[in-house]
Amino acid sequence: MSGIKNSDQPSVKRKRNLPGMPDSDVEAIALSPKTLMATNRFICEICNKGFQRDQNLQLHRRGHNMPWKLPQRNMNKVVRKHVYVCPEVSCVYHQPSKALGDLTSIMKHLCRKHIEKRYKCDRCSKMYVVESDVKAHMKTCGTKDYRRGCGTLFSR
Repeated sequence: MSGIKNSDQPSVKRKRNLPGMPDSDVEAIALSPKTLMATNRFICEICNKGFQRDQNLQLHRRGHNMPWKLPQRNMNKVVRKHVYVCPEVSCVYHQPSKALGDLTSIMKHLCRKHIEKRYKCDRCSKMYVVESDVKAHMKTCGTKDYRRGCGTLFSR
């Protein structure tokens, strides 16, 4: 009996979400570019020192002998997964179905794709937002052939 399928009971198969239809138990969050790029969103009311995370501010408050308490999760409350949409309306990641899964990813995406590019390659004038990206690019820029770490030879 274990290998025979009962035709009276339909098999339970989870349907995949169609494009443009995000998972129903996921909450899409839209943050402004200013909020995403803010480095010190949590400010100490005593010394005005800023922190990126509320937990860091709470731990800092201990130094001022102020009351602090990290929020506890309510086990009875259903926690919905968060995804983050790009604030740029023309971007593919602006759609909830294409949203990125964590805050760090959306911040990196915003920086690399939509923020003014300040760093320029001296050889080809290609522009980058992050200095480390232009440094990595310059290692192979202008070379006709280059070798990967594995020894494979590539041509440009």
